[in-house]
Amino acid sequence: MAQNADFQLDRRLLKKRFDAAAARYDSADILAREIARRMDERLDYIRIAPKRIIDLGCGTGSDLLRLAARFPEAELIGLDFSLPMLEQCQQRITPQSGRARRFLERLTGSPSRGAALIAADADALPLPRASVSLAWSNLMLPGLHDPLPALQELHRVLEVGGLLMFSSLGPDTLRELREALPDRAGERVHRFIDMHDIGDVLVKAGFSDPVMDMEMLTLTYSDLDTLLSDLRISGGNNAALSRPRGLCGRTGWAAARAHYERLRTEGRLPATFEVIQGHAWKAPAKTTEDGRAVIQFRPRQADGSSG
Repeated sequence: MAQNADFQLDRRLLKKRFDAAAARYDSADILAREIARRMDERLDYIRIAPKRIIDLGCGTGSDLLRLAARFPEAELIGLDFSLPMLEQCQQRITPQSGRARRFLERLTGSPSRGAALIAADADALPLPRASVSLAWSNLMLPGLHDPLPALQELHRVLEVGGLLMFSSLGPDTLRELREALPDRAGERVHRFIDMHDIGDVLVKAGFSDPVMDMEMLTLTYSDLDTLLSDLRISGGNNAALSRPRGLCGRTGWAAARAHYERLRTEGRLPATFEVIQGHAWKAPAKTTEDGRAVIQFRPRQADGSSG
């Protein structure tokens, strides 16, 4: 596991929160939209013509539209564990009005086909082995306390030569909030996985040549309540099984607000996000699933030499 054994996420609570926030999610996903733009820019430097693309953790479908615009000939599949999120996604990618449909066709340069949408958990993808050319996942990993099973599933469904593109958040995310909230009763801010741990898990899952980088982004808010509201809507608040169940009390909250207020600059409160972006490839297998070595035989060339 990439995380400590004392850190386990309450997946039932996470799903409940995302279900409840689906109708409002687009109002609080500014960070995900900016990261998606940067992930898309990375594809400018990668030669790939995928036939089938999956967006794991597709949410309300913004990234599916972006992928459709870049790869208009590809088949798109969106997967998410929240059915209400997928319902919002369905409304976005299959517009009912002719005007909206024509807009999408101009955007993608091809007839609007929408995308297949599937409700599924990341560690049990209902897709055949080697059936996907490009796996895309924007900020899904922070919802997992152990990313290995999900990355193994992504490796399984990718074809040889297939590409995984992903983003996540690192431990310095929300450091201002972490410092402000009292921790006497336990961690009150979500714990995020370190970039180097993600790299180790990618290799363990079977991926080849992982490339990752990290940068700090800062969003600003008019007040602490707006930040906390955005975290609730976007699923960024703490969902650990070990999280404190009670509030920190009126005195504790007053102290936290006062601490955060001291960070106000030009009338705004900062919130730091350690953004991790990466990609990795599925290389030909060197061993079978039971550990036996894979030996490749190549046909002998006409001059008697092997290729």
